[in-house]
Amino acid sequence: MSTTENFISHLIELRTRLLHSVVALLLVFVCLFPWASDLYALLAQPLLAKLPAGGQMIATDVTTPFFVPLKVAMMAAFLIALPYILYQIWRFVAPGLYSHERRMVLPLIAASTVLFLCGMSFAYFVVFPVVFGFITATAPVGVAVMTDIDKYLSFVLSMFVAFGVTFQVPVVVVVLIRMGIVSVEKFKEIRPYVVVGAFVVGAIFTPPDVVSQIMLALPLWLLYEAGIIVGGWLGKRKQPTADSLF
Repeated sequence: MSTTENFISHLIELRTRLLHSVVALLLVFVCLFPWASDLYALLAQPLLAKLPAGGQMIATDVTTPFFVPLKVAMMAAFLIALPYILYQIWRFVAPGLYSHERRMVLPLIAASTVLFLCGMSFAYFVVFPVVFGFITATAPVGVAVMTDIDKYLSFVLSMFVAFGVTFQVPVVVVVLIRMGIVSVEKFKEIRPYVVVGAFVVGAIFTPPDVVSQIMLALPLWLLYEAGIIVGGWLGKRKQPTADSLF
C-alpha cells in the first residue's frame, strides 16, 4: 500500500471512529433532553440546600433558562458516553501500538477515567456543601445571595475540572516512575515542595477560605503519596526495560 493510500485509509478510519462517538453522544443527549431541567436542579442542589429560606437562583439573560439546562444535559451525556468514546479512540490508535504499549495504555485510560469521576464526585458531595455554606454564611447583612444559573454552571465546571485534574496525580507519578524519567527516591525528595505547591493550587482554584483550600490541597498531597507507593510497588515487580514499560 502506498503512502497516500495508507494516509487515506487512516482518515477513513478516523472519520468512522469520530462518527460513532458523535452518534453515541447525540443518542444519549436525546434521551436525557426531557430531563435537562431536573439534571440542572440536581447539579444546583448543593447551593440550593445552603441558601436561606426563600432563597433562589436567578437567570439574567433571556435565553439562559433554556440553554443552561441544555449544557448540563450535554455534559451528562458526555460523561455517560465517555467509556464508548474512549473505546473508539482505543480502536483507532491500537493498531499502531506495540504490545507493551497496549498493556500500558489500557490501564492508564481506565485509571484516569475513574479518578476523574472520583474527583468530580468529591467536589460535588464534599467540597460544594462546605464552600457554599461558607459563602452564604459570610454574606453581609442585607445582601440576598441569588446566583445567576449560568455563572453557577461556569463555577461548577471549573471546580469539576480542577478536582478531576488533581485526581490524575497518581497516574502521572506512576507513568514517570515506570518510564524511568523520575525515580521513587526523587519523588520522595521533592515531597516538601509538592506539599507547598498543593496549597498554592488550592488557593488558586478554590474560594478564599482556608477550609476549601485544604479540601483541595490535602487530596492532592495524599494522591501524590499514593502514586509513589503504587509506582514503587510496580517498580519492584518488574523493572522497566527497552521492550517493556508496564
